Amino acid sequence: MNGGGGLAGTVRVEGAKNSALKLMAASILAPGVTRISNVPDISDMHTMRRVLEGLGARVDRTDHTLAIDTTELASDKAPYELVARMRASISVLGPLLGRTGHARVAMPGGCNIGSRKIDLHIRGLEELGVEISMGHGYIEATTAGLIGAPLTLDFPSVGATENILMAAVVAEGTTTIENAAREPEIQDLADFLVSMGGRIEGAGTPTISIEGVRELSPTDHAVIGDRIEAGTFLVGGALTGGPVTVEGIDPAYLDMVLTKLEQAGAEVGTTPESVTVTRTGPVSPADVATLPYPGFPTDMQPQFMALLSIAEGNSVITENVFENRFIVADELNRMGARVTIESHHALIRGVDELSGAPVRCPDLRAGAALVLAGLVAEGTTTVTEAHHVERGYERFDEKLSALGGDVAYAES
Repeated sequence: MNGGGGLAGTVRVEGAKNSALKLMAASILAPGVTRISNVPDISDMHTMRRVLEGLGARVDRTDHTLAIDTTELASDKAPYELVARMRASISVLGPLLGRTGHARVAMPGGCNIGSRKIDLHIRGLEELGVEISMGHGYIEATTAGLIGAPLTLDFPSVGATENILMAAVVAEGTTTIENAAREPEIQDLADFLVSMGGRIEGAGTPTISIEGVRELSPTDHAVIGDRIEAGTFLVGGALTGGPVTVEGIDPAYLDMVLTKLEQAGAEVGTTPESVTVTRTGPVSPADVATLPYPGFPTDMQPQFMALLSIAEGNSVITENVFENRFIVADELNRMGARVTIESHHALIRGVDELSGAPVRCPDLRAGAALVLAGLVAEGTTTVTEAHHVERGYERFDEKLSALGGDVAYAES
């Protein structure tokens, strides 16, 4: 890509990757055909589709709608070659237990951004009457019957909350999850399960109550807009000046991101389903600390590092969620940024401009950040291993080009 041009115009985001993946997994719970619309066409969805098909489900896609037929499940095993590609594959664990009472799921993989242990998933499911053993790279889980129970998470883990929620919805009795994750994607999953016949209260708050039901029925559901995709384009608007308008997103999902954009010198306007960002003055320094929702999302931290690298002054980013999330700093420094890592803090000394350079995409969000940085860097930037970006952004290059960015895939 070539820098120096601005981004301006309107872009519409796809459905939330981190929600759609879990809704696909949850479809296992209800025998029959469930239809999920507003599903992004990205590589992670293709991987989850293969996971479901490996379990015996039939998955048909028409544009952005999936029809998932789980009438017959031929297997309860999620194999390593698929789970290792995408950590979200672990989310079939809870639904398989709820549907069949047994699951054999490979230990998860995904982006190399730090330790994301599954201890919370395991302890929560054990509280519901699941026996779990691990060996040869697999999690083996069995239950003679899921029993509701009160439990408290040590950390508001999104994945653990989702897996427990999907198992507890068909458990006997009532389950209460304290210190539950509060992300919008949790609310979307709960709404999906309720539309299937589940009884859930408190999703989106620290306490979720689930009254188990005997069975669930297939449903139709539209995925919420992707707040991280939206935030990425909004940072692009702040980097280049904009104005960039992002449609298809509830601004409430981005409260902390919008606050930090304003602190960084951007002007922010909202409607019930869109956000517009413009910047006419210099980028201002800002301090950012990642936290579970409703705090600042760790998935937006690399993009903000790119933005703050050209601020007039010094900024600090504190990473409280994943210890390896600063791996993008070395690549930004190759472009002329001045980022120093001290423990879980990134000290960013703003520079006048970035320079185009060959850089490597270390993970999904870092890759998006490097692409945005390349759009404002002087000269040409080449981002290798860009397949990571395709895991979470549909037609990222096309959407940026439509906004005026000079970006394209290189001939291989």
